[in-house]
Amino acid sequence: MSAVASDAVAAPRTLQARVARFPARTVVLASQRVVGYREADDASRVAHDALPLVLLHGIGSGAASWVQQLEAEGASRRILAWDAPGYGESTPVAPMSPVASDYASVLGEWLDALGVGRCVLVGHSLGAIIAGSFAAAQPSRVAGLLLLSPAGGYGTACAEVRDAKRDQRLAMLNELGPQGLAQQRSANMLSAHASEDARAWVRWNMSRVIPHGYAQATQLLANGDLAADLACFKGRVNVAVGADDTITTPAACERLALVAGTQLQIVPRAGHAGYIEAGAAYNTIIDTFCRVSAGARGQSAEPISGANE
Repeated sequence: MSAVASDAVAAPRTLQARVARFPARTVVLASQRVVGYREADDASRVAHDALPLVLLHGIGSGAASWVQQLEAEGASRRILAWDAPGYGESTPVAPMSPVASDYASVLGEWLDALGVGRCVLVGHSLGAIIAGSFAAAQPSRVAGLLLLSPAGGYGTACAEVRDAKRDQRLAMLNELGPQGLAQQRSANMLSAHASEDARAWVRWNMSRVIPHGYAQATQLLANGDLAADLACFKGRVNVAVGADDTITTPAACERLALVAGTQLQIVPRAGHAGYIEAGAAYNTIIDTFCRVSAGARGQSAEPISGANE
């Protein structure tokens, strides 16, 4: 095995052992497509009937990246983290250049298959585009929409910008492959404060992307327009971003928060993959949002105390 592959795959053994508590599962949908996912579900949550929490990962990640959230929240509510279409064992969407509704349709079918009628929906980065599309299309099923470092998409950009962003990412994938991509791009996902475990975990998850699925997700990013879907959704929304996020910057996330009619929460000492490197802070944000969403249906939630400090 090469040095690159060894470092990208073998380093986070402790985290791999932790995520093994939430083994990868698959379900066959009514459309005969397969969706892979991980689940945390403690029997005690039935007693207080907590809303399920659904987690959607970003373009260079997967269901396993949410291990800290599966650990922290699984005792109080059912948690489902999917591998998006084209990731893990999940069947890719049909279009080569998909739009957000293609993924949102699969999301709805997956939730149907798992018996989830209404949930709290969390989307990170590209996952936010899918989450926003689903919330706009099926608002009654979303008790709360929490967007972490959301990618807005380039759907409203001029064709030249949109094509350039898409082609640059596809060229990098073709040149480097998943392993090389993980080595060269994973550091951009984190702040300077990230631990070595966090860096290894981001690398490991990124090294497992499937080229075809990643290419389709790149097309989705080029086609996406999260702001348009947020303008349509009248339910509860929160937006949070790491103070040191250089991919979806606080300024960019602020613009999306304004469209959603909510205040932006800024998490100190965190980068783009803040839920990985600052797990405790993000778990607090998620848990508080879930509790508020379960008790009210207003449009926006108050920012978490201390999140902007």
